[in-house]
Amino acid sequence: MRVVRNLESLEKLLLRKRVRKNKIHEKVFKIIKGVRDNGDSALVEYTKKFDKVKVSARELKISESEISAAFNELDSSLISAFKVAIDNVTKFYKGQIPKTIRLKEDSGKTLISRYLPLERVGVYVPAGTAPLVSSVYMAVIPALVAGVKEVVLVSPPGKDGNINPFILAVGSLLKIKEIYRLGGAQAIAALAYGTKTIRKVDKIVGPGNEFVTEAKRQLFGEVDIDMLAGPSEVVILASKDANLEHIIADLEAQIEHYNGLGILVTNSRKIIREIRKKKIPGLALRVRNLDEGCRVINCISPEHLEILTKKPSSLVSKIRNAGAIFLGDYTPVALGDYTAGPSHVLPTGGSSRFFSCLSVRSFLKESHIINYTKKALQEEEQVLEKIANLEGMVKHIESVKKRLA
Repeated sequence: MRVVRNLESLEKLLLRKRVRKNKIHEKVFKIIKGVRDNGDSALVEYTKKFDKVKVSARELKISESEISAAFNELDSSLISAFKVAIDNVTKFYKGQIPKTIRLKEDSGKTLISRYLPLERVGVYVPAGTAPLVSSVYMAVIPALVAGVKEVVLVSPPGKDGNINPFILAVGSLLKIKEIYRLGGAQAIAALAYGTKTIRKVDKIVGPGNEFVTEAKRQLFGEVDIDMLAGPSEVVILASKDANLEHIIADLEAQIEHYNGLGILVTNSRKIIREIRKKKIPGLALRVRNLDEGCRVINCISPEHLEILTKKPSSLVSKIRNAGAIFLGDYTPVALGDYTAGPSHVLPTGGSSRFFSCLSVRSFLKESHIINYTKKALQEEEQVLEKIANLEGMVKHIESVKKRLA
């Protein structure tokens, strides 16, 4: 673990990790253009080129019988585990559904803020060295609770041409019927533009590699996205009396993520000294006290924050920037990754300063409904006229006066 002297040095190191020479920009641009111009034939070509899998356009979609077969192969204890996790996540998000807001005034002015779910959402599920089944239910459930009617899964095929059966099985548990063996930037482009086989979606969510992230960046505006996610990160804020073994265990767990980064912020020289003996990769910064530690946290704006102090809840009000906050010795980040309830799709790379976690609201759009009577319009005529005149919008004023003439 590398010990840094001050916050400025830490920020420079983190910035260096985040700022990459965007060598893949042009590659991703060409892939996106290929899919936009050539549709299914491009998807077939890129799947053969990048995944080494030969499929026809018709074979891109996983059949319902394949999905059912994958579920039937699951061990009963694993099904039970998935159901517990799914139930926890569903219960958490059911409490997030916003209510319609109505404002009615005596003049006859009525204002309504209405929430409607997106119609069609695409979920990208990575398929690297292990099946990321948790990414399925963590991304899909908030959409289902929001009322999204059509949820589409895309995931890269393995060398045998199939999607990991555990991913299919969790999709089956969630009653997802539209799943495609498709990965990389080409999958994002297909979801954004649509092809003959895959209809376009309104929003794309879910983690992915740098090609997936770059494709989301380039296609934002054509389609909505959740966020531009980078490598996973955890910051541990530990006091002098924190449990050393818990700190070590959670830093080591973070390393299991590809390019995962662990940062220790503590007021203890002894803890830093002991952690360094373990030769765990990551960064450490010693602070004078926990208040200073909280200020450091807000500058880092981490994806995951663990607070390992005597009274962790007393520090929460001082934290403004963090995706998910884990309090105390019995709340490791692993809970958030799998079973606690809130989605593990979180802002990374310092973006918790302005991005939110994936939630029910991520899949809702808000519409404003405005209804005036003649009396209500008369009451606001002069105010409207003053402001419109200031902006030089003469026709705006006329559109009001003609109604009141």
